[in-house]
Amino acid sequence: MSAKQARSRTRRPPNGQALRFGPALMARLDQLAAITEIPGQLTRRYLSPAHMRSMRKVEAWMKQAGMTTRTDPLMSLFGRWEGERPGVPAIAIGSHLDTVVDAGRYDGGLGVLAAIAAVAELSRTGERLEHAIEVAAFGEEEGSRFPTHILTSSAVAGAVKPALLDAKDAAGITVREALAAAGGDADAYRACARKKREIAAYVELHIEQGPVLEAKGLPLGAVTAINGSVRSTVTVTGFAGHAGTVPMGARRDALTGASEMILAIEELAASQADLVATVGRARVLPGAQNVIPGRVEFTIDMRSPSDSVRQKAHATLLASLREIAHRRGVGIDIDTFQQNPAVALDAGVIEAVAEAIAACGQAPLRLPSGAGHDAGVMAKLCPSGMIFLRCKDGISHNPAESITVEDADLGVRALLEAVRRLDRRLPAGVRPLASTHRA
Repeated sequence: MSAKQARSRTRRPPNGQALRFGPALMARLDQLAAITEIPGQLTRRYLSPAHMRSMRKVEAWMKQAGMTTRTDPLMSLFGRWEGERPGVPAIAIGSHLDTVVDAGRYDGGLGVLAAIAAVAELSRTGERLEHAIEVAAFGEEEGSRFPTHILTSSAVAGAVKPALLDAKDAAGITVREALAAAGGDADAYRACARKKREIAAYVELHIEQGPVLEAKGLPLGAVTAINGSVRSTVTVTGFAGHAGTVPMGARRDALTGASEMILAIEELAASQADLVATVGRARVLPGAQNVIPGRVEFTIDMRSPSDSVRQKAHATLLASLREIAHRRGVGIDIDTFQQNPAVALDAGVIEAVAEAIAACGQAPLRLPSGAGHDAGVMAKLCPSGMIFLRCKDGISHNPAESITVEDADLGVRALLEAVRRLDRRLPAGVRPLASTHRA
């Protein structure tokens, strides 16, 4: 941790309020961040040995907080704090344990450990709600190992695509094979799905991953919607040849073709409001200094709060990529493996979150999320919402991710207050929220 990050963690508590949760939460986040595949950076991909170690650590903290625990067939971990009556529906809170490569320590982990802290407070005081509380530590959200973004919450929502279980990582290992090695069971994926009345609502605390809250001087926000996204893998096929003997005009260079395509992606996204597109991964084959590249694979991640804008832009882009391939004499194959529509989060949960933030003495700004989250998938199963927590300079997916201990403390307070408010609005544990959610 840099000196700048350390300073950002040590402001005086707001309004003279004692920090009940923040210091312990930050210490645990540091411990979780130490569990990594690669020393010197935080990389914890789905089903890696580091991911398995993190699950064991988090499970121990769940049990310490008084929860019973279980792991589903796709290796998501759940801790349950029972309600006043055993077997009642649960309010689920949590996030994911996997990370991007060379990650920051708060994306995902904050939501899981803050949820455990909230349950630990209920356990400390002996408070039982009418609903059970389930802390969800989803296994795969980032898509950093397999092209399976938000796989495990999709399984819980009953929306997983079985073909994704045969998706491969860079080493050629399938999700199915990795699950078997880790003790999971791809064939039992249907057992992950929860019944609609089993989970009454879902709330996720997450860093904003953007600059809005910090610019407004606010620590917390109530998330209203999640941008839609589409993800594709593009394979450009040329012809490998000797770098010194093939004239420039006779080449079918897959890399130069792919380079023009990548620039076309940037140009299209930059030309439209409310649209972003990213090429986050590229692979050049055969990858030798003195060989003309014969094959290039790259990914496209396109997002927009408007499904119509995203769909039109994606169709335009695919036509443009094919035109470039034809003009350059290279082959092209485009696999669009995932499309996530924009999600309007539940009005009732949004209101409970906004009220909880206000109860913590903060202005409850309402804002959309430009990033995808497990909450967007859980909205297919139950009323869902999110609490955003500001992060330094809006930086995320980067080791420079930073939050303050004061904001972390407020995050736990707001999460716990939101859960209590939702619990009161579902007094019997079975009546649905008065909201716009559609089952």
